[in-house]
Amino acid sequence: MTENLRVTLLGTGSPTPTPDRFGPSVLVQAADQILLIDAGRGVTMRMQQLRVPLAHINALLLTHYHSDHTSGIPDVWLTRWIAFSENPKATTPFNVIGPTGAKVLMHHLEKAYAADIAIRAQDIPPKDPKGISVTVEEYIADGVVYDKSGVKVTAFEVDHGPAAKPAYGYRIDYKGRSAVISGDTTYNENLIRHAKGCDLLVHEVACARPVLMGDVHFKRIMSHHTIPSEAGRVFAQAKPKLAAYTHFIMRSTAEVPAPGFAELMEQTRQTYDGPVELGEDLMSFEIGDEIEVRRHKTG
Repeated sequence: MTENLRVTLLGTGSPTPTPDRFGPSVLVQAADQILLIDAGRGVTMRMQQLRVPLAHINALLLTHYHSDHTSGIPDVWLTRWIAFSENPKATTPFNVIGPTGAKVLMHHLEKAYAADIAIRAQDIPPKDPKGISVTVEEYIADGVVYDKSGVKVTAFEVDHGPAAKPAYGYRIDYKGRSAVISGDTTYNENLIRHAKGCDLLVHEVACARPVLMGDVHFKRIMSHHTIPSEAGRVFAQAKPKLAAYTHFIMRSTAEVPAPGFAELMEQTRQTYDGPVELGEDLMSFEIGDEIEVRRHKTG
């Protein structure tokens, strides 16, 4: 039971595999509720490091369907059932919530792993089939998508480019505390509206050296994300108590190195002078009367 609202960055990386930044994923804990927002590469490893049983996840909420945000779903779903003997909660269905597309995604995952499930169902003792079943709730517009034990989650549409639709962010409210997760997006007025005055705003960021912005490929990728100066504009208008970066997309080539975090912050400070954290895997934010930032070793 968590009295405050706790937000932990499980993965802060990009599609490029890096050992210190796993795929995008956020853990939310409040009251008796444990929510996972997206499930990128390595999410089960980070959950294990925090000693939070996978069986305790009440719902997985998806922002959109790019692979770096969903590749960890089979690991979460299957592993919570395989290890069900460690906790009886794993005999309850795996609850997935997302915009249109969640049902198709989970249906095909069930088909892809049908042979594995059939084999493991014969283990001794036999595994409860309810533990591997899936419930999926889809939504098509902004609104409350989860409300239990005083933990309310509101989905809001963002802009991840014309081809990446639907794409959503989430606002979590609990006992007067609030956290907003941007999802993947460009500068977005709808996000700002939903984030106004929140305690914590966790926002994606993409950064590249100016020389790369003349390349059509890089320009297209960057146009689907938020550059630091634009993220600063979001922070300045939403006015959260604390802003934090995640999902670092630091572009480079063999000839041009990725920008450093000092450069990212310099660009942010062009438009925002408030408090901001450079997110790290397993960094957590304990939101009470104040916001306490905690770091956890990933190694």
